[in-house]
Amino acid sequence: MSMWVTGANGFIGRHLVRELAGGGHVVHGVGHGALDPADARALGLQNWINGEVDAANLSALAAAHGLPSHVFHLAGGSSVGLSMERPFEDFSRTVASTARLLEWLRSFAPMSRLVVVSSAAVYGADHRGSIPESAAPAPMSPYGHHKLMMEQLCQSYVQSFGIRCMVVRLFSVYGPNLRKQLLWDICSRLRNKQRTLNLGGTGAEIRDWTDVRDVVRLLARVAEGPWQDNFGVINGGSGRGVSVAGIAEGLIGHWGGNTVVQFSGVARPGDPTSLLADNGRVLDMNFDWHIPLERGLADYVEWFRGQARA
Repeated sequence: MSMWVTGANGFIGRHLVRELAGGGHVVHGVGHGALDPADARALGLQNWINGEVDAANLSALAAAHGLPSHVFHLAGGSSVGLSMERPFEDFSRTVASTARLLEWLRSFAPMSRLVVVSSAAVYGADHRGSIPESAAPAPMSPYGHHKLMMEQLCQSYVQSFGIRCMVVRLFSVYGPNLRKQLLWDICSRLRNKQRTLNLGGTGAEIRDWTDVRDVVRLLARVAEGPWQDNFGVINGGSGRGVSVAGIAEGLIGHWGGNTVVQFSGVARPGDPTSLLADNGRVLDMNFDWHIPLERGLADYVEWFRGQARA
């Protein structure tokens, strides 16, 4: 099968390309970032277009390689903080790119299966315990609002034009090659031998942490599994919550040393106190999360130290 990945040069995208190519699929990609042909092939991409997700680039891929059986849409904004600083840029990257992709699929590849990667940020802040997919969306940042707009666009194209689409709302994804957010920040400070880590928030914030290597297995399973309806939403979480303080302590333990963590007690804008998935739909797929958090954190520390030495 021919599978296309938008945003294939990003953190999750690169892992997904390896997963799909390792499963014997032909994978093509479009998105931002320079990749020479040798690097693209080493990643698992048969072809890479460095550019916008737009009709010209999508048609160029189709002319050269035929229509896709599946499209994984990962292109878009990836940071709550950046969406607060540059909301229109985040809108353009997330909502406008999705609109262009959907319009191209409507015109040229309406039978392709579309898997759209969204975010638990659409749920907002006021949740206790696990959150089902049926929970009313209440995003509290431009990032979350734009992800919800993206989902609504997809649903509208399913209802009006027969596009087939599954949305996967990811929670707190981490793993090798993640070069931003909490784990990168903590390891960067540990590398600099800071005796005390001063972090924002309270430390009690609960997140559903999932290793990217499991996440891409889930995305592939969703794409190839049976679809009862032309549109659906799945929580891409494990259903297990761990506090930010627990993550910090785990990283310090694998790093070694006696670094102390302190929290400011001040919540960051757009930062919910709890985001934990009700993972019933994932369990119904007989999907197993293979990488426990303890191993995932150890692997991340090992990767971070290795890339620092490179």
